[in-house]
Order: sequence, then C-alpha cells, then structure tokens
Amino acid sequence: MSGKIFYRERRKVVDGAKQPRYVLVAVADLNLKVFGKHLRMSEMKAIAEATGAELVALPRGSKHTDEDE
Repeated sequence: MSGKIFYRERRKVVDGAKQPRYVLVAVADLNLKVFGKHLRMSEMKAIAEATGAELVALPRGSKHTDEDE
C-alpha cells in the first residue's frame, strides 16, 4: 500500500516571490522524516515519486473565497 502526503498552499504567498509555496501538513503510511516545513511542488513530487506516495491537496474551508482578505 502506498502512502499519502497531504499538503496545502501557504496563505501569505506573493506571486513572483522566490519562496516555497506549499506547506506539508501530514504523511500517512510512510516511514518518512521531513525536516522542512515549506516545500516547492517540484520537491514534493520528487519525494512522492521516490517513495511511491500519492500527493493529496487539502481544500480550503467554506469561509474562504478567492478574494483577498
């Protein structure tokens, strides 16, 4: 059984910023230690491919809209 890596997009990200855009939230059914909290999508895809895991994007809550807060 492959594991799952759960992530979400960071809240305070500005387009064009050279900072990692995603937050690793949880890992299920994998023997994996993660030392970084903020990761780039390419980094998460490489980890998922190497471990045979599935990436799962967590949805935003119903209170959030696409408008700036």
